[in-house]
Amino acid sequence: MERRRILLDGAATTVVRQGDDLVAPNGRRIPAAEAIHLPPCEPTKIICVHLNYRSRVEEFRTKLGTAPTYFHKPISSLNAHGGRVVRPPRCKYLNYEGEIAIVIGRQTRNVSPGDAAECILGYTIANDFGLHDFRDTDAGSMLRVKGSDTLCPLGPGLVDDWGFRGKRISTLVNGEVRQDGSTDEMCWDMQYLVADIARTITLLPGDVILSGTPANSRPVQPGDVVTVEVEGLGALSNTIVEGDAPIRDDVGAQPSESEEVISTAFGGDWEFRGVRAPRRD
Repeated sequence: MERRRILLDGAATTVVRQGDDLVAPNGRRIPAAEAIHLPPCEPTKIICVHLNYRSRVEEFRTKLGTAPTYFHKPISSLNAHGGRVVRPPRCKYLNYEGEIAIVIGRQTRNVSPGDAAECILGYTIANDFGLHDFRDTDAGSMLRVKGSDTLCPLGPGLVDDWGFRGKRISTLVNGEVRQDGSTDEMCWDMQYLVADIARTITLLPGDVILSGTPANSRPVQPGDVVTVEVEGLGALSNTIVEGDAPIRDDVGAQPSESEEVISTAFGGDWEFRGVRAPRRD
């Protein structure tokens, strides 16, 4: 079953998708293409794995450690299907990252990977946008890089009977495929990620874990339409817009274009877990 949250008569409403329509609890039918979507869940936290897909690891010419590492996106970064993703003025390196989001169904703490499946409510699509102009100052926490407003679209719906193995994931920009991978590339699967995080962090219903992206994340420009397609989960689509609020220059670090920023934005080698691969000229 696929459930969505939409704005209906000014109120957040959970609906069920039936073909091209969304059906409200009172039986009212709304064409899905005309609905104003909201994120399909209401998390208390959004946790993201750094590197997980083999093609992405190979692209950066690095190697993984023995266990995954994570960063956090604040819930204020949430966005939805059809929402606008804002690239702030003076920023150039806003990258898409098509991902699959795990949504937690019950309070979860100290579970085995084998038992973690029972704690997962379902899955949705995510685009883990990154504002790499701030990588020089926030590379450790990724706070502004990944946590700025609008940079976490989720949707369009939450599917509760989806098997994650062997599924294709693609990202398209203006209809052209830019990322194309499979969940079989994942070094750590969905259940492992849930169990790993829940060793020390209690996961609550609605919480979200982003499970990684394939190779070929690249910058996009205002006016671009970015669509993430996942086999069995549908398509999440967002439009990039230029922000109208300037980045203040009287406080804080400013957008930068260092080698680190540019190499990450365009898929070069980068420093990860203290290991730096040799550059290939």
